[in-house]
Amino acid sequence: MTQGSATPLPAPKERRRLREARALTQAELASRLGVSRSTVRSWETGRTTPRGRKLEAYVRLLGVGTTLSDDAVSGRQEGSVPALVGAGAPPPSRENRATENRRASEDRTADGPEPAEHADRVAVDRDLPGGEGTWGDADQDSAVREPSLTPAQAFDALYAFAAPALVRQTYLLTGRRELARESVERAFQLAWYRWPEVAVDRDPAGWVRATAYEYALSPWHRLRPRHRHPEAPPVGGSERALLDVLLSLPPVYRRTLLLYDGVGLGLPETAAETEASTPAAANRVLHAREAVAARLPELAHPEDLHRRLTELGSAERLRAAKPRTVRDHGEHRARQWTRAAIAFTVLLIGVTALTLRTAPDHYEAPLSPPETIHGLPPRSAPGPLSAEELVLRAKLRSQTSSGPARLVPDIR
Repeated sequence: MTQGSATPLPAPKERRRLREARALTQAELASRLGVSRSTVRSWETGRTTPRGRKLEAYVRLLGVGTTLSDDAVSGRQEGSVPALVGAGAPPPSRENRATENRRASEDRTADGPEPAEHADRVAVDRDLPGGEGTWGDADQDSAVREPSLTPAQAFDALYAFAAPALVRQTYLLTGRRELARESVERAFQLAWYRWPEVAVDRDPAGWVRATAYEYALSPWHRLRPRHRHPEAPPVGGSERALLDVLLSLPPVYRRTLLLYDGVGLGLPETAAETEASTPAAANRVLHAREAVAARLPELAHPEDLHRRLTELGSAERLRAAKPRTVRDHGEHRARQWTRAAIAFTVLLIGVTALTLRTAPDHYEAPLSPPETIHGLPPRSAPGPLSAEELVLRAKLRSQTSSGPARLVPDIR
């Protein structure tokens, strides 16, 4: 969504003339605004444009008192979420967006890295209710410093900014309302768990968007019982036809088309988020457009496709949970996983100790298996004694030393 700047800003050449008319050098102006000299030079050459409170302070220092029309304002701000947030504005030029991103990256390199103490103020000068500027601005400094936000406040600001549009985008990606809400909540819960990393990211909303898309497109969802049957389609016939065409595309083509023609990202950014090369992303966009145009000829033009995607996303009444609820659920899930990991570790240690206690500590040779011996005569029991054998037994028992082995000869 493209926003017009409420503060008048002259053309790049006029900015330099106004600065010189007020007898200010680039270094003096940069010192008053709290930015580097290279940033002021890029503003005067038209490479970048001040945003937010820097824009107000810059215009005030230049002494601009007349209100310019939007067509005369050369520093119009670009919205970082151009689609599925407002009402159907066409996406900005991809070539201009790529050029601006490259120039902004060069300016940030010249200005030096962002201080670490401003990591949690990532949402102060962004496109939020009561704020001015957009996510992904080239400059992060502000002429008037805002008070530092706590991590929870910064997270809530990011959630309020990105969650409503992200739920609609994920619905277009999956065609399931509950899965769309669940994917966005899981993505923000992971962002809260890894907030030190997300807070200093160049595009926190893009980080959450990529995480939500990955979760929504996971093939494991098809094993869930409630996902074995499709949800109710949209009420309108045109919306239902467009959603059917989107869901018929392969997931990677669907995601690439949504990022490029729906969200309005540039081709390099789309390729980076889908982990593909730029030519591969371009081919996916072309093939996806051809598939959509083959079934819906009225959407052959990219602008018409963008408008219909925006209308389809806005037609569904999708609501995201409160940011505090998402944070609490994320913390609860993290505690549960931590306890489960501790319990599993204790169980593993107990099993290991029991195994060490009961396992043999020396080698015992195994017994050879028994073998059957053939060819032996059968065992026979002794028969009854004869008269002579009875006399002999009585005589032996009557001797002094019992037992035949211990007969002592009688010398008498």
